[in-house]
Amino acid sequence: MKYLLASTLAALIAAASAAASTAATAQTSGSSDTPKLQCAIGYVTGIGGSAQSFRDYLATPDRDRYRFLADNPIQCKVSDEGRASGCTGLTSLRHEKVSVYDDIDNETMSVVARVELEHGTYPVIISVRRQDVKCEE
Repeated sequence: MKYLLASTLAALIAAASAAASTAATAQTSGSSDTPKLQCAIGYVTGIGGSAQSFRDYLATPDRDRYRFLADNPIQCKVSDEGRASGCTGLTSLRHEKVSVYDDIDNETMSVVARVELEHGTYPVIISVRRQDVKCEE
């Protein structure tokens, strides 16, 4: 009898602990400072580029960003099938329709955008600032 009472009490404590843990997790995961975009298609106006080039661009002082953009145009290898890969550099986008691909961090995300390259326009995965993406309505 004492064993049954002790095991029931232990089960109740474990259930209460699990419920409290779940509630704490829900509160911390819901209190994000930056809202996540919940759209598949959007429009970008701003600068975008390969992940490394874009990080370097963001780390550049404001006074030098125009020069950095001019000195690092986007370049990609284009396969015979028309797929762009191995991109480096940056591009300027003006109300360009994009497909939202993935979140990188709280400030940047990757999108698929049609980018003018040396031999034509191709879809390319690039990094952009989250604030430059506006969801399609």
